[in-house]
Formats: sequence, C-alpha cells, structure tokens
Amino acid sequence: MKNSEMSRSSPFKMRLVHLDLKGAPPKVSYLSEVFPLFHALGANGLLLEYEDMFPYEGHLRLLRAKHAYSPPEIKEILHLATVNELEVIPLVQTFGHMEFVLKHEALAHLREVALFPNTLNPHEAESLALVGAMISQVMELHPGARWLHVGCDEVYYLGEGEASRRWLQQEHNTKARLCLSHIKAVACHVLARHPATRPLVWDDMLRAIPEDQLSASGVPQLVEPVLWDYGADLDIHGKALLMEKYRKCGFLRLWAASAFKGATGASQALTPIEHHLRNNVQWLQVAARGPADMLQGIVLTGWQRDFAPFEKYDHFSVLCELLPVGIPSLAVCLQSLLHGGFAEDVKAKVENFLGISNLEITDFTSEGAGSFPGSDILALVTHVGLHLRSSVDTLLERDRLSSFLKGIILKPP
Repeated sequence: MKNSEMSRSSPFKMRLVHLDLKGAPPKVSYLSEVFPLFHALGANGLLLEYEDMFPYEGHLRLLRAKHAYSPPEIKEILHLATVNELEVIPLVQTFGHMEFVLKHEALAHLREVALFPNTLNPHEAESLALVGAMISQVMELHPGARWLHVGCDEVYYLGEGEASRRWLQQEHNTKARLCLSHIKAVACHVLARHPATRPLVWDDMLRAIPEDQLSASGVPQLVEPVLWDYGADLDIHGKALLMEKYRKCGFLRLWAASAFKGATGASQALTPIEHHLRNNVQWLQVAARGPADMLQGIVLTGWQRDFAPFEKYDHFSVLCELLPVGIPSLAVCLQSLLHGGFAEDVKAKVENFLGISNLEITDFTSEGAGSFPGSDILALVTHVGLHLRSSVDTLLERDRLSSFLKGIILKPP
C-alpha cells in the first residue's frame, strides 16, 4: 500500500520524523540508508532541528560545530529526502533553547538573564536581527519550504531580566503579552521575506494564555501551533479542549507532536517502546475528538539530548538513545498511527520491515538484532545496557560492601 493510500485512513495527513541533530548527528551516508525505511514505514516528512550542525556563514560562523554539515551535505540531505518523498521542515530556535547561540561570549549580552544562555532578550533590536539572520541563512538552503518551525518553547526566565522587569512595571504589560509580542515579531519577519512559508511554533507558551488575549494578539493569523505531549497517559479530553480553544482564538491549522524516543530519561540508553506506543495511540484518540480538519499532521519527536517532565534538557545535556536504537520504536509508532493501533497484523508488518523475528515492546530483548540500517548499533547498545552495565553495577556494589565491612572489622590505623 502506498503512503498516499495509507494517509486516507490516518487522521494525520503529514507524519514527520524529527531528527534532533544537537547530539550524535548521523552521517549523510546513514541518512541515505534510513530515509527509504522512514518512507516505507509511512513517514512523509522530516523536521530537521539543525542547531549547531547547520553551516552558518559570515558573522554567524561561530554558531556552527566543528563537525557541522557542509552546504553540499545539506543539499544532499534534501535531495535524499525528495527522492524518498519526505518533505523537509527546518527548525530554527528563536526564543528559548538558545544555548548554542548565547553560550558564545560575543552574543552573551543578548541573554534575557545574564547567568543563563537559554533565553533570548526580546527587548533588544539586535535579538530580532540575530534570529532574522539565522532564519535567512537556513531558508537560503531550503528554498520553497512550505513551513519553518521557529521553536519558541520552554522560554525559561522570561520576564526576569532587568529590561523585562522595567517593562512589566508599566500598566497592562504581562509576561504573556511579552511572549506573544516576540512570537509575532519573528513570524512577521518570516512572512515578510518568505510569504509562501508558514511558521510553526511549539504550543507550551500559549496554553495558559486566555482566549481573548490570544485572539487580540494577531498571532493566530500568523503561526500554526504544534501541541506536544510525550507522556504515556495523555489527558485526551484536556487536549481536545485545548484544540477547541485554539480554534476559537483563530488558529486555522494545528499540529500534534508525540515522541518515538528521547522523552523518558536524561541518560536513557534503550528505548521503552511500550511507552511511546501508548503515547502515539492516545494522540490518535485526541485526533478523533478534536475539531474536524484542523489537524495538519503529527511530529514524531526523537530527542537526542533528552527531554523529560520536570527536568530541563538542552544543548548541554548528556546523550540519550542514539537514532538507530530508536528505529524499532519509530517503526511501531508510525505503523500504529497509519493503521489505528498495534494489532497482530501491524506487529507482523513492523517485524518484516525491521527484519526482526519477534519484536518485544514491553522489554528490551527481541529475538535477533534485525536487519534495518543501524541494527548492529542497537545490538551493541543492548549488550552494554543489559549485560555489561549490570556486571559493572554488581562489581561496584560488591566493592562498596567490602569497603563497608572492612570499616567495621578493622580499626583505623
């Protein structure tokens, strides 16, 4: 069955695989192997979060990592995506999660709070010029992109800088108004220069803003929110109400965001497939209850430097599951979104795609390593995670116990 035929049975017209490139970014040669699998599994798009892997030039060159993709490599990635019918949406952070930008001494003066490099100061004209320059360079290598994701999630410490404190002392000024003002400025910048490109934003900063303020801000006419929740116990009714709220505010299109890896622990090595399966199946239930025809698609996020509830994960965090380790989870989630769940026939399809004789979703042991691109990496990580790590823990515990007993039996010298 072709992807176009499968789409008719899925409430999500667009199904994007999120590649978080701020940790263990794949080589282009690996992407050439895995993109055909993404397509076969039912994906029809990619959300590319480049961060410091983008080859920024000129005064922005300091943002790029030493091993950043080159412009020819970016073009090759986009070519591979096109060949495999995967529409690319680039993601550029423009408000929160700006660590890879604001960590640099030359740009530290644009921090909202001097001690923390995560949030951009929205009061500085130079701030908008900075993100505008980043957007321009990214769009130059992504001509014709229908969407551009501008981030704007988890804007920690918003309103806590000196300029913000002074601004908030003025009548009618609030943190919500400050947030909406910056989102509007960024969106207007995108639309003025790229009128055919629609900005996307993560929705968490919008959720608590009252309907009347959202409506009056003009933001609903400029952006499409991406409602994200990576938990295995979604408040399905609450999500449907949130979608209805956004509809009333004037948003024309909404997106959902689930996760296939990287949302269950900062140092998670092996992907808990059952957790992510439940998350994605519950998003199907949300889609069934939400306003008809508003949902544009779903982003299956695959965080590389992990996000988990009540914890802050960012550019400086440790690595969690590598992309090849999360491929079985991605396969399960994509196929479940296409077929409405994970019945036995869907499980058989996934096993066939992955070359695994018996895929276990409740634990980390499956029969055979599979034959999908990167399956050898999964086999090695599984061996380390399930066997070597437990042996090391046993050895350390034995050593701690031995030291404790020596302390009791032997007198100090």
